Amino acid sequence: MIRVQNIRVIEDQAGNPVVLLSDPETGMELPIWIGEVEAFAIQRELEGVQLPRPMTHDLMRNILVELGVELLRVEINELHDNTYYATLVLRWNGRTHFIDARPSDSIALAVRMNAPVYVAEEVAKAAGYFPQPSRKEIERFMRLIKDVELPEM
Repeated sequence: MIRVQNIRVIEDQAGNPVVLLSDPETGMELPIWIGEVEAFAIQRELEGVQLPRPMTHDLMRNILVELGVELLRVEINELHDNTYYATLVLRWNGRTHFIDARPSDSIALAVRMNAPVYVAEEVAKAAGYFPQPSRKEIERFMRLIKDVELPEM
C-alpha cells in the first residue's frame, strides 16, 4: 500500500471535479473523478471552512466520534471497469471492522478524522501516474554513481 501524503481537489479540462491523491516519495499521482457534492465536502474541509450546520460527512464523523469508533485508515483497494472501490478500516470495542465505501465519501471522512489514506499498489500501477525522471535528474544520478567503486567478489 502507498500512503497518500497530499489530497487536492481540482477540475479536469471539462470542469469535472477530480480528487488528486499523491505521494511525493514514490511520485504517485492518482486522479479519481468524483461528484460535485463530494468535491465540495473534501475541499471545504481541506480549507478549514465551517458551515453553520453539519453536512453528511460531518454527521458521519460526529456519530463515529460519539460512539467511540476510530477510523484507522481508508484503503482505495480495487479498480473494476473504471470504478474505484474503497474500504473504511474502523476500530470499535476492540474489534477491527472493514466497511465497503466509495472513495469520495471515504476521503471526505478521512480528512475530517485525520485518518491516513492508502492506495493499493495494483490500483496505483493500473490507474496512477508515476512521472519519469527528467534528463537532468538522470544525468545527475549518473554523475553521482560515476565514481562509485564496487568491491571485488
